Amino acid sequence: MTFDERLSWLKRRHETLIERKNEPIEGNGIFKRYEYPVLTGEHTPLFWRYDLNSGTNHFLMERFGIHSAFNAGAIMLDGKYLLAVRVECADRKSFFAIAESPNGVDNFRFWDRPVSMPEWGEPATNMYDMRLVAHEDGWIYGIFCVERKDTSAGPGDISAAMATAGIARTHDLVNWERLPDIVSVSQQRNVVLHPEFVDGKYALYTRPQDGFIDTGNGAGIGWALTDDITKAEIRHEKIIDFRHYHTIKELKNGEGPAPIKTSRGWLHLAHGVRGCASGLRYVLYLYVTSLEDPSRVIAEPAGFFMAPEGDEYVGDVMNVLFSNGWILNDEGQVFIYYASCDTRLHVAVSDVDRLLDYCFGTEPDGFTVNESVKRLNRLINRNIETGLVEKVNNG
Repeated sequence: MTFDERLSWLKRRHETLIERKNEPIEGNGIFKRYEYPVLTGEHTPLFWRYDLNSGTNHFLMERFGIHSAFNAGAIMLDGKYLLAVRVECADRKSFFAIAESPNGVDNFRFWDRPVSMPEWGEPATNMYDMRLVAHEDGWIYGIFCVERKDTSAGPGDISAAMATAGIARTHDLVNWERLPDIVSVSQQRNVVLHPEFVDGKYALYTRPQDGFIDTGNGAGIGWALTDDITKAEIRHEKIIDFRHYHTIKELKNGEGPAPIKTSRGWLHLAHGVRGCASGLRYVLYLYVTSLEDPSRVIAEPAGFFMAPEGDEYVGDVMNVLFSNGWILNDEGQVFIYYASCDTRLHVAVSDVDRLLDYCFGTEPDGFTVNESVKRLNRLINRNIETGLVEKVNNG
């Protein structure tokens, strides 16, 4: 191929990928997955990855390697579905970039430039997993993990890291004001801002942990209030969603995107992690907290809401689903943006009524096998009593 022929081929291939129509897949009645990922590393602009000058790149080879696109914050702005995507380079560093779609399920295009996030304090080695929140104070906030080398690590330990919660605010997702990292006695990798003031204060969902990876004594998803978001400090935390033995969140759990306000309570999406023979398994689950007291859980369906299926099992970090972004549109539809295996980004669509029905209509975990069997038998009994089992068995 000549330079021009190869460029023409790259452009056709890229446009075909971006413009590919995404079709829903009928599922369990709670949500519908979509056939294709909405974003991958190959969705990033060609002029990010290639030097398009034939004089300096005679072979038209990739000059800036981009490996994956995943773990996106999400927001509806000016009628557009916008994602603050974690884009990972071949050098392992991640940066934020905004992708835009007219319908939320396909035709996502990245804005021309990535986010130039101002530094605060010691320069970050890595930044990722931004939660976008339109707060009632009028700002759009992004809270994200800031990773730096642990300078207290012993000689030769070059993998030890420290995690803090970085915070920035914007009105347009272009111009960002960096605020001081959130002060906490523990490491924090999953901090989410509640969309409204609570008792006149900013409210945070937290995930205290003893180390960069291990939660240690961290008991689950926490709740904290802070007076001033421009110098936020987590002084007092209470755990509102606990980890439990032999459940989907035995090892750790963390808040996903900011909760959605509904007529029946605050609807939450979170991730749960357990250990298994193949490593760590990440799944997604839902719960609901009270409108009067957003720190009080009022519905907690048992088990996972979403887990990897099919090709979602395969990628850089196997057996992982993770979400830090969803969008409620004006029609009541909920667009759930979830990543698989730290590699690609997908979408599933449901609606508020359906998700609330799932949360309040699904019994909580009883924490023993006998309680699970009792829960199953209660469902079987209801179906037998209404004659629906016979109807199904007889076609």
